[in-house]
Amino acid sequence: MKLTAVYEPAAEGGFTCWVEEIPAAISEGETLQEAESNLMEAVKLVLECQRELSDQSRSAASLKRELELAA
Repeated sequence: MKLTAVYEPAAEGGFTCWVEEIPAAISEGETLQEAESNLMEAVKLVLECQRELSDQSRSAASLKRELELAA
């Protein structure tokens, strides 16, 4: 699975960026490379946060398994 990253030039310089499929994954950077690196970190943090929230809200009877999305 591939995600869509959007890099918008910022008026003050650099880039603001986000992932279309993960609205909470937003970042910025002075260069395109820095913005991309920061965006990757933002995606990881969003997913970690979602896992923690899920752990707190699911019942003891729930089943947790990995789901791998093929390319």
